[in-house]
Amino acid sequence: MGNRGMEELIPLVNKLQDAFSSIGQSCHLDLPQIAVVGGQSAGKSSVLENFVGRDFLPRGSGIVTRRPLILQLIFSKTEYAEFLHCKSKKFTDFDEVRQEIEAETDRVTGTNKGISPVPINLRVYSPHVLNLTLIDLPGITKVPVGDQPPDIEYQIKEMILQFISRESSLILAVTPANMDLANSDALKLAKEVDPQGLRTIGVITKLDLMDEGTDARDVLENKLLPLRRGYIGVVNRSQKDIEGKKDIRAALAAERKFFLSHPAYRHMADRMGTPHLQKTLNQQLTNHIRESLPSLRSKLQSQLLSLEKEVEEYKNFRPDDPTRKTKALLQMVQQFGVDFEKRIEGSGDQVDTLELSGGARINRIFHERFPFELVKMEFDEKDLRREISYAIKNIHGVRTGLFTPDLAFEAIVKKQVVKLKEPCLKCVDLVIQELINTVRQCTSKLSSYPRLREETERIVTTYIREREGRTKDQILLLIDIEQSYINTNHEDFIGFANAQQRSTQLNKKRAIPNQVIRRGWLTINNISLMKGGSKEYWFVLTAESLSWYKDEEEKEKKYMLPLDNLKIRDVEKGFMSNKHVFAIFNTEQRNVYKDLRQIELACDSQEDVDSWKASFLRAGVYPEKDQAESEDGAQENTFSMDPQLERQVETIRNLVDSYVAIINKSIRDLMPKTIMHLMINNTKAFIHHELLAYLYSSADQGSLMEESADQAQRRDDMLRMYHALKEALSIIGDISTSTVSTPVPPPVDDTWLQSTTSHSPTPQRRPVSGGHPPGRPPAVRGPTPGPPLTPLPVGAAASFSAPPIPSRPGPQSVFDPFSAPPQIPSRPVRIPPGIPPGVPRRPPPLAPARPFF
Repeated sequence: MGNRGMEELIPLVNKLQDAFSSIGQSCHLDLPQIAVVGGQSAGKSSVLENFVGRDFLPRGSGIVTRRPLILQLIFSKTEYAEFLHCKSKKFTDFDEVRQEIEAETDRVTGTNKGISPVPINLRVYSPHVLNLTLIDLPGITKVPVGDQPPDIEYQIKEMILQFISRESSLILAVTPANMDLANSDALKLAKEVDPQGLRTIGVITKLDLMDEGTDARDVLENKLLPLRRGYIGVVNRSQKDIEGKKDIRAALAAERKFFLSHPAYRHMADRMGTPHLQKTLNQQLTNHIRESLPSLRSKLQSQLLSLEKEVEEYKNFRPDDPTRKTKALLQMVQQFGVDFEKRIEGSGDQVDTLELSGGARINRIFHERFPFELVKMEFDEKDLRREISYAIKNIHGVRTGLFTPDLAFEAIVKKQVVKLKEPCLKCVDLVIQELINTVRQCTSKLSSYPRLREETERIVTTYIREREGRTKDQILLLIDIEQSYINTNHEDFIGFANAQQRSTQLNKKRAIPNQVIRRGWLTINNISLMKGGSKEYWFVLTAESLSWYKDEEEKEKKYMLPLDNLKIRDVEKGFMSNKHVFAIFNTEQRNVYKDLRQIELACDSQEDVDSWKASFLRAGVYPEKDQAESEDGAQENTFSMDPQLERQVETIRNLVDSYVAIINKSIRDLMPKTIMHLMINNTKAFIHHELLAYLYSSADQGSLMEESADQAQRRDDMLRMYHALKEALSIIGDISTSTVSTPVPPPVDDTWLQSTTSHSPTPQRRPVSGGHPPGRPPAVRGPTPGPPLTPLPVGAAASFSAPPIPSRPGPQSVFDPFSAPPQIPSRPVRIPPGIPPGVPRRPPPLAPARPFF
């Protein structure tokens, strides 16, 4: 390849790409596109070829480039070319690439000089290139020939603007030296899209074809018609050289010789020629790379900081350290014990905000689920009264009793006490399940060592199951103790004499209106869509009513429902609903709310439903009995009791209610204490003091501390990522110090591009001797655009004027780094007004008033 500057940049970019690839990311440098713009046969394709360093573009006289060529250079270990329209074929001979470009151009545009905005996409893979996009555009022409349309100039300019309007493109404005620079259409188009001149470089070609005795020294020195980035002169191969297969390297040597031997250019030969153009463009690429480095560096540093904490424990990791496994085992067991205790006792750090866990769930079992199970036993009033009447009659036998027998009271109390066993054992089972779940959550941190995790779960779960038996035995013992002796001298027991009065007092106490039992959000689920559909309200449950409000401020009350004759029934969850529902209804078949016989209340979880049911039970609203049981009870209860028996049943009922309340209070207090002492506290002590010994006795240390393959891979990946990030940051630092960015040149007075008049009296060539008349027309190949040149008065260079140039502000393009070749231009074709049969006319808008470049 002939571009050494690009070859010097390739290692830098490759280092960055390799560093980012090692951390599984892509390095988005987004190098700019390079587009060549100029008139027909100005040498655009030759300039582009020289930059690439390969001879592969079609050449000839007239309009040769008739379709945009989007050339993507892609770094690869092998060198070949590939067209988008025939991906399956790889071209290794660049002469075939040229022939394919010509054939594809003719396929779309025909063979009679037609043009098309449909681009040809060519990719060149090579180890000598950077990832760049180069665009070879058709030359600007004014007179249609062959199959070209009448508005050929307008179409070509629109096509060019499609590509050079992007902020990510560098514009090479190519003008031949044997043409008047003031009439350069390339500079005019560049001015439209780049008014500040930050990305436009002037290129003067065909310096070797100027008339004898003239040169472009003042232009190349940026004195006569200045640009912000100046001009670079190049000497391309002639058509004869191309047909004679003159090598690009030989052409570069001949170009160098030309500038060194020419008297007007030898003093600036180091700033002329294709190598300097390559150097300038490569410097722009270097500047772009350096500008991208700060964002890349900040991105890598943020990732490195996020890894620092996790990598800290792996930094000094040595798998062959004999003490590592012992130390890790001790730390893991100790941490497991700390985590288990924190989850049970509660902690301020690492709080789960999504759901209850550990000790909070056990607390809910103690104070919501267990009382709910106890209260459920009290709702069957009719059965209890029937049992009392049967007990009294059976004790009296054939005799008619005159007094209320205390044996009936003891028989009923003992039967009620026995019923406590089931809810108490169920409470133990619920606590055990929560403990086992807590153990599994805590052992999740031991996932690095699967065998250790498995053994820890097994040992602790086995111990919990052992404590389960002892705890249940102790609870059953408590219930047997309560059953063994009925203490009628208890200070809270009402006694026989106060049974009737106590009953009245209890009923009054039960109906305290301001006793709030529960507040919370519930959804009324069975309101029809015509009346607004399901809606969420804030409910307040007291001892005698259920009220709901618009929100928790409790200012706008929607309704208040008395609790008299209300009961609860279960409702099946809807097929498409994720809510859990229960219903409240009136036992006397009355409407509960408006025209509803029942209101269905929905909660988010079954636990919330159970909790609300427990609250309703405390308020005296009991679940509905099964229909079959109700019918059996009604049939058995058909007999009538005499007034004396009714008084005896009421008395014993009050006594039983008083004594069972005492037992329930005692059991509710003793159950959490018993479970905490015999199960939870013992399990914590076992984990802290005995778990390690059990682990050592269950298996050898080596097998326990054997890492899982996933953990070893994760550690290796994390360390690799950490070191790759540090290496990438080091590479970025090296690039920052090994490359130099050039500042943007200061603005120059470029009013010559804006203040041109209808004639162009100033030639760009400076006479070297007085042997030639100043007004001599230039000798060029082909017709010269513009009017004939006229003599230039002395001192007229500063007041040079030229015809007005159509100008328009360039489109405000957002920086869009190329990742794929530009597709068919989507810019809408604007038909110039009043196109005559000849050359189209475009009305000139006002030109910008401030200088640029």
